[in-house]
Formats: sequence, C-alpha cells, structure tokens
Amino acid sequence: MTSTHAFWLAGRQVTGEDTFDVTSPWDGRLVGKVSVPTDAQVEEAVAAAYAVRDEFAATPAHVRAAALDHVSKRLVERTEEIAQLISAENGKPIKWARGEVGRAVSVFRFAAEEARRFNGGEAQRLDTDAGGQGRLALTRRFPKGVVLGIAPFNFPLNLCAHKVAPAIAAGAPIILKPAPATPLSGLIIGDLLAETDLPAGSWSILPVANDRMPALVQDERLPVISFTGSDKVGYAIMDSVPRKHLTLELGGNGAAVLLGDYASDADLDWAATRIATFSNYQGGQSCISVQRVIADASVYDRLLPRIVAAVEAQVTGDPSDDKTDVGPLVSEDAAKRVESWVDEAVAAGAELLAGGKRDGASYAPTVLVDVPADTTLAREEVFGPVLTVQKVDGEGEAFAAVNSSKYGLQAGVFTHDVQAAFRAHRALEVGGVVIGDVPSYRADQMPYGGAKQSGVGREGVKFAMDDYTYERVLVLTGLAL
Repeated sequence: MTSTHAFWLAGRQVTGEDTFDVTSPWDGRLVGKVSVPTDAQVEEAVAAAYAVRDEFAATPAHVRAAALDHVSKRLVERTEEIAQLISAENGKPIKWARGEVGRAVSVFRFAAEEARRFNGGEAQRLDTDAGGQGRLALTRRFPKGVVLGIAPFNFPLNLCAHKVAPAIAAGAPIILKPAPATPLSGLIIGDLLAETDLPAGSWSILPVANDRMPALVQDERLPVISFTGSDKVGYAIMDSVPRKHLTLELGGNGAAVLLGDYASDADLDWAATRIATFSNYQGGQSCISVQRVIADASVYDRLLPRIVAAVEAQVTGDPSDDKTDVGPLVSEDAAKRVESWVDEAVAAGAELLAGGKRDGASYAPTVLVDVPADTTLAREEVFGPVLTVQKVDGEGEAFAAVNSSKYGLQAGVFTHDVQAAFRAHRALEVGGVVIGDVPSYRADQMPYGGAKQSGVGREGVKFAMDDYTYERVLVLTGLAL
C-alpha cells in the first residue's frame, strides 16, 4: 500500500506533477503516496463535467442503475481489502472499518434502486378551476447541474459514497474531493466506477488540498455543493456563494436523554452499554457520537457507575486488531485539541471520572461530570472519545438541556412511553430523534441532516437526489380529461 496512487479525471486515471504522503495515525507508517492534480487538470475535470451534463441527465435509468449496482457488488468482493485501507489511513478499528464498507455497499445499492424509480412524474389535473379546463400538469425532476462533493476524513469511504451515489442516480455529474488525510478510500470508488459504462466526464475524484478549494467553490459551472465537515468551514462556503444550492452536513453535540421511566436494571445496563460504545466508536469522530448524557435525577445515581464501567471496558489500541474498540484520532494535533478541552473543563471545576490521558494521537475514553456550561467542551463538538453526564429534574428540563446547544443534528431518548416519544419529536430542535437508543443510529436510506448550526439540506440517497435536482412542470393543453 505504499505505491503512488493516481487520481481520476473525467473517468480516466492520471497523475499530476506532485505527490503527498498518507500516513497512519496509529504508528506513523507510510500508507501511500497520492498524486496531486495540477490546476490545468482540475480545470479539465470541471470542463468535462460541465460539457457532459445534458448527456448525463438524459442517460437511461437502467445504465445509471447498472453502474451503481456494479459498484455495490464490487465493494462486497473487495470488503476486506478496503476495510484494511480505511483502517490504515484513518486509524479506525478494523471492525468499524468493515462496517463502513458494508454501509457503502448499501448506499450504492439504494442508489441503484432509486435511479430506477426516480422521476416517474406526477400528473395533476388543472381543471379544478374553469381556466384550467382541458389542462394537465406533469411534474418531473431534473439535475441542477454539476455537483461538487466535499467529503470528510471520519468515514472516508461511506461519506464519499453519499456524495457520489445520489449524484449518479439523479443523472448529475460529480466532482468529488476526498479529505486530504484520507484520500485513498475515496479513490477506490474511482477504481470501481471505471469498470462501468458511465459517460466520460460524468465523474472525477480529485485529491486537491483544502487551500485550493475556494476556486472550485466559486466556479459557476458547479452550481451544487454538498459538504460534510465543520460548521466553520461549511458556513464560510455558504457565505461565499449565497446563490448556489448547498447541502451542508455539519457538526453536532449529540445528546442521549434518559427519562425517569427507563429505570429497570436491564434498561440501565442497555443504555450504559450503548452510550459507552457510541461515545467512543470511530474514536468519537462522528457527528452523531454521544457527547452528552442527560439523565433524570431518579435514575442518575444508578446510571452513572454503569456508564463509567462500560467506558473503562472499551478496548483501546492497535486499530488492526479485531478486539480493538477505540483506536487513535486522525492525528496527534486532533488528540491534543481534545486534551486541551478536557483540561480546560477540569480546571473550571468539572470532575474527571475516567480517562483524560493522551498518548500521541490516541486519547483514552473519558467521562466527566459537573462540566460548566461556558466551557469549550460543553459548547462545541469535541469530535473525540469524551462524554459528559448531567443530572436533570424531569422531561421538560431534559429537553431544554438538549436544545441549549447551538447544534441540532440528532438526539437519542431512552423511554418506554410512546407519548413521551412524540413529545420529544415535537420539542427537540434536531434533525432526527431516536427512541430507545443513542443519537448515533443512522440508516443510510433515511433523511439525515440537522437544524440550527448543524447544517441545511438532507442526505440519505433519495433525499440527496431531491437536493441535487429541481422540479420542472409540463402543462399539456386541450386534453379530454
């Protein structure tokens, strides 16, 4: 895995003039060298995508669906190889990396299914008023144009899949920019797309540096931008191109709420296990990882020691080991940032119950209580294996605590009360409410996105296709309805 990796320009594999190294955050070893596109090659990719946009939009659904099915099947065949690559470049424990490949398999399969049924058209009689007599409206969806997909490092395969697969399904050309820290998993998608019959120019995968993105973001030939990453960068993009269509999947500060009825020993054991697992999976580097636990006072004292025990039971270490639950963060700088936030909270009066130690790029699974509301850890997305627990008095106070965050991606509510579930759905200012589990559950076909500073628009294959397209109505006149 130490050869130089070419990139994909308008469906063909090419190299540029420079390369950069991709290294393992676990042990620093060289994983691969990646060729960097020149400015002229980036321009060629954009021009090709723009030139093919009408042809690609008119491509028969079965052609696009067959290509997507092919990628899905090939991902299955190469699962272990790709999982090892994800783990090497990202530091993700191998068991989670295998799960990520499985999710990408589903994303491309879902996209193939949606490509076959998308845009069937909706007929609407217009003779409900006298002026519409003999008229019928037929509404279909058409691509807005070329999509610029900007993917993050934390799910280097699946979040690239969430950019590419819906675009192809909708007939929109796409230029994908994988994260600089983890480009190899995204380039794998190019290997598989190159085996299909999609039109040349309909897709490119360009590992360009972040500081070269403003020119692409500003390019008028790329009217749709799908970005997953930090709120700071996402809203900077939005401010720079206010007339473009943006899908922004940004940060979170995921809360798991335990209401008073979730009180049996089995309930609390389940909740503690799920909280411990999903505050630490991917090293906590997930927008919907559990960062906050908000527990009713009636269950708090019995829940807290269970959480601490479950967190301390997480197996840390070499991400290539099947037994490892928690590997390193993406870089030592990322781990140092997490360390500084925890240290700040402790200095401000928080109590550290577990973890709080850094070793290079690794940070120990950590639990804190009594975290002051004005600390960085309480206000921002930690994006690390850190969990805070707070006690509240009743449902209203619990829901208010969830809503106190500037973020609103997803929330989990542990309750058996169906009425409380519906109250949570109404009250919580988030894009998704998960009942009986942590906020970290995501099915790749469901609408996924946030409220407040967690972004705009929705991912999930069908919903991303809606974002990439617009409705165009055809009015037929003189019909005998």
